[in-house]
Amino acid sequence: MDDDLLTIGAFAARARLSAKALRLYDRLGLLAPAHVDEASGYRYYRADQVERARLVALLRQLDMPLARIADVVGAEGGDEAAERLGAYWADVEHRVAGQRTLAEYLRGRLSGRSSEMYGKFVVETVDVPAQLVITESRHTLADELPTWIGGSLERLTSGARECGGVTGAPFVVYHAEVSMESDGPAEACVPVADEAAARAWAERAGRAWETRVRREPAARLAFTRITKAQVAHPQILAAFEAVEQWMSGRGLTAAGPCREIYFADWDAAGPQDPVCDIAFPVLP
Repeated sequence: MDDDLLTIGAFAARARLSAKALRLYDRLGLLAPAHVDEASGYRYYRADQVERARLVALLRQLDMPLARIADVVGAEGGDEAAERLGAYWADVEHRVAGQRTLAEYLRGRLSGRSSEMYGKFVVETVDVPAQLVITESRHTLADELPTWIGGSLERLTSGARECGGVTGAPFVVYHAEVSMESDGPAEACVPVADEAAARAWAERAGRAWETRVRREPAARLAFTRITKAQVAHPQILAAFEAVEQWMSGRGLTAAGPCREIYFADWDAAGPQDPVCDIAFPVLP
């Protein structure tokens, strides 16, 4: 055995960590000893492992998942490790920003200020004609929903080129609640022109995705228009509830599932640009 190796106690003292923490890092695959005595099971470390041990300890203080810690400490160089840490922290800040907004939204509900939040939304009605739509359905939880919506509408819009083209704004129908506890299903829809071509396309696409063709009936919609920023959770929840409150105040009953209608170019829109209508079909 190399005389330059340090016992776990000596190494722990240099790294300013406990032997218990070092055993945990070894078990998690984050910092393996340089040598383990086969007879005694004693762990030995090299002095040049101190920096990695301290780095792992600091990353754990950021509540970084073990897989992300392994990704950072396994980077080829310092710049790459810093980029990976930056990407993780950007994810954290995005999540915390969403949680902060949700907390403020819940404070408003709990303190009885819901009416103030709902008052920010203007609700109107519009009559829409029947439409032929190609659709893709999925059971999904709320955290996966934005990614699925973007992907499904992109696939459907691409498929619409084979179905006579897009004839109306794409929309997403919620046949049941989508949350962190309920998975819908949700149905992405794109209006198209050619029914025969649409059915041929759906038969081919259905081998990979849950696609179909159907007629969306004519309806009167109660809706409110929201910006790109308001599409984020939980602002969008307040929009749905504002429409429901408006309907309740006028004695209107929902005649079908709620929906999001995306009428603008999402990628080109800025945070304050209107992009989406939150709508409920109502009885005339």
